[in-house]
Amino acid sequence: MNVGAAGDDRPVTIRWLPPGLRPPGGLTARQELVFLLVGAAAVFGGYDTNVFGFAVPQVQASLHIAEDKIGLTVSIFRLAAIAALVLAWSADLIGRRRLLLFTIAGQALATFATGFAQDYAQFVWLQTVTRTFGYAEEMLCYVVVAEEISAQARGWANGTLAAMYYAGGGVASLVFVFISTIGWRGMYIVGSIPIFLVAYLRRYLPETKRFEVREHEVEKLTSRIGGAIDLTRRLLHEHPRRVTVILIAIAAYGFAIWPAAVFGQKYLQSVLHFTPGETTALILPGGLVAVTFNILAGRLSDWIGRKAVIFGACFVAMASYGTFYSGVHWQYVAYMWVPGFFGFLCADSLFAGLSAEIFPTAYRATVSGLRYLVSILCGAVSLALEGPLYNFLGGHGPALIVLMMTMPIAMIALLRLPEPAGRSLEDIAAEADKK
Repeated sequence: MNVGAAGDDRPVTIRWLPPGLRPPGGLTARQELVFLLVGAAAVFGGYDTNVFGFAVPQVQASLHIAEDKIGLTVSIFRLAAIAALVLAWSADLIGRRRLLLFTIAGQALATFATGFAQDYAQFVWLQTVTRTFGYAEEMLCYVVVAEEISAQARGWANGTLAAMYYAGGGVASLVFVFISTIGWRGMYIVGSIPIFLVAYLRRYLPETKRFEVREHEVEKLTSRIGGAIDLTRRLLHEHPRRVTVILIAIAAYGFAIWPAAVFGQKYLQSVLHFTPGETTALILPGGLVAVTFNILAGRLSDWIGRKAVIFGACFVAMASYGTFYSGVHWQYVAYMWVPGFFGFLCADSLFAGLSAEIFPTAYRATVSGLRYLVSILCGAVSLALEGPLYNFLGGHGPALIVLMMTMPIAMIALLRLPEPAGRSLEDIAAEADKK
């Protein structure tokens, strides 16, 4: 990575990916620099959010967490999305670069401090702070990608960014092998070190060109209407239909998919009777296959359109997870987790990118924040309902299948949104909201 290439528009060869996974049309030196500086943070953000899932028994024993508090703990973590939305709002006023410098530093410090938590209250507070910064990071990374990457490669960038985030979970699983040596605290401390490195390198991150163009407008906007709340009011006034449709799609998708994605490892072990070793043997290579195909699906969306690929990914996720949780006596039913995870990963990343693409620069971070908040909270509601449905239907599988029934709503709403593939952001923003 050439850290001196912030203003360099010469084309470069993407040597850190094999030819078949490289972006259509290539990247400039500036675009590569920007993508790597946001993508590296995505890897370690994915690591950080997966540590708790792997190390629950160790954390539980160390901090004396009752069994009935595990679900509540995860729910509290997810509420960090509310505070993250406030941070994302400010990016439309102070710029993407400033906020990304702040969030990466905050995430590094909070992750490091988590390793020294002395009791349950400290652990929950530090992890909530960590995820506030991490969620805001994820929201803004998609905004930066939308504003910096060329129209013919934005889908590739969204898919690759999501692949890097979930690759962090794979790194966490590898570090978890050594937990008997370093302990759960060591996992957080080790994970914080590369985040500090990325924070140091981020000083080379330039502001996006599109925000620089309108920076003088932001100053006028701030003095005239007083900031982020009025910015949201203007967004709803100028793009009411587009905001409504995208949030309906995201709400239905988040409600349907998050329980299915969260319960995968537990279902493998408790219902399909996989040992921990067999579970890892499926999750690691299966996740690698899903991540690779996700990058290819991002490239495909640059060719045939975002909506077509997201629609297909939603269908694949619904059908595959439906089969996986169906309880059918089929020798290979466990392997349906792989296409299910791919569909989830693909639709989630392209929904995130589409949300950033179809709104003007003035509102892009705000909409990305709203998208993330709605997805997280609807997933939390769905996860909370899984328990009563489990008791009523007599199993996790039937409960998860019932919750996935909102997926068609997301797919229908998706069709009512504009298609951003291959178009400039300015053309999409200028399109009348009624179309």
